Amino acid sequence: MKNRKPTYFKDLSLIFLILGLIVSCERDLSEDSVVATFPNTGEVFTDNPINLTDEFFISFDPAQGANTEGFGIDNNVAYAGTSSIRIDVPAPNDPNGSYIGGIFKDRSGGRNLTGYDALTFWAKGSLTATVGLVGFGTDFVDDKYAVGLENIQLSTDWRKYTIPIPNASRLLQEKGMFIFSAGTQSTNGLGYTLWIDELKFETLGTIAQPHPVILDGEDLVQQSFTGSSIRISGLTQTFNIASGENVTVQAAPSYFDFVSSDTSVATVNELGIVSVVGSGTALITATISSVLASGSLEVTSTGALPAAPIPTLPSSNVTSIFCDEYTNATSSNFEPGFGGSTTQAAVVTANNDSVLIYSNNNFTGIIFDNTVDASALSFMHVDVYAQQAGVQVEFQIRDIGANGVINTNIFTGQPEGDDADYRFTTGNLTVNGWNSFDIPLTGGILNQKNNLGAIILAGGPNFILDNIYFYTP
Repeated sequence: MKNRKPTYFKDLSLIFLILGLIVSCERDLSEDSVVATFPNTGEVFTDNPINLTDEFFISFDPAQGANTEGFGIDNNVAYAGTSSIRIDVPAPNDPNGSYIGGIFKDRSGGRNLTGYDALTFWAKGSLTATVGLVGFGTDFVDDKYAVGLENIQLSTDWRKYTIPIPNASRLLQEKGMFIFSAGTQSTNGLGYTLWIDELKFETLGTIAQPHPVILDGEDLVQQSFTGSSIRISGLTQTFNIASGENVTVQAAPSYFDFVSSDTSVATVNELGIVSVVGSGTALITATISSVLASGSLEVTSTGALPAAPIPTLPSSNVTSIFCDEYTNATSSNFEPGFGGSTTQAAVVTANNDSVLIYSNNNFTGIIFDNTVDASALSFMHVDVYAQQAGVQVEFQIRDIGANGVINTNIFTGQPEGDDADYRFTTGNLTVNGWNSFDIPLTGGILNQKNNLGAIILAGGPNFILDNIYFYTP
């Protein structure tokens, strides 16, 4: 029996982005007053939601595919007591939405969770499915202390799940009690039911061996310039729990303490945003509760970046991919994370102009969210900047083939279009100046220009791009 209907939130992306979220303001209460003011209630749901309103579930945006009809309370199934949370995970073709997810939010002032070390719950499924995301700290406002545990495996009997808290001392006033997202990727599109019970924050005393990580544990070296900014990504924290299992959670930047070795070159804020403020080299590291995180970023700045050339073609002659002078024809994924790729990509602003910085590139791509019709156009323009001698960049203009994807070459590991592509190599770039290229849409792509889907980038390893657009003179 379901006796509660969800409300939903209209302005959240489907993808759980716990990194780089902007905090509107700092709390102006002292730590003592916060501890005294906000309750330390650990229970979130036992037989009923604890210290939450009846409308405690807030769905992800149904306009983006979230199903708001599959959430309720089941008075016939429980791990303990008389009821549990019931979540009916929809099939992909469900007219009410193809997945289900959202948050449980404390709609009062929040809770002081500094005395706990984990969020725990019992769960089971009608199938042995995989739930894509569970966690806490997301409140659809700041999400400052969001934590996510991905791909938990359900059994058809009750099992306990533990989500360690990366740094409980930060949770003085937390409103995000729980987040989940579930689809049918692991069940080949077959819908199923998920039950959750005894959802609570606990002090287990068995959460041990913390291992924080930034930048996925890599020690990266990146060329940059004064006035640019870089987001620290790949933030996780791993703990060993009582079962002997190592549990790794995604952790928001605000759990970390970031340090720059030279603040005259680069500073870093609590959101993990590195601001390059001068020339020289700085090393960015981080800790959680004084434990040094694996991974670092060495930033070298050679000074200010000169302004890129300003395009002068009329907009009627241009189909833009990345250029501030024109309206882009599609949004794009600039960091697709191809298997085997070592590339770091970032969009930064300099001289009131957005540019793309690529570091440690072997191969990556600019993947269009929508295909581009350039059948009436003759060239692709791009401006390239290099800060080191001997840099060459190869541009591979790809179409989308009959199966609707960009295939991957099994020998090179690089994506390839089904039908056609065109490859252009810059040769050695002039250092510390913009190099402009007008690449003809010819060769294998000549008769496939109406269905362009990507620009694959090889070479480098470090370069900057601006003013990427297709055009006719």
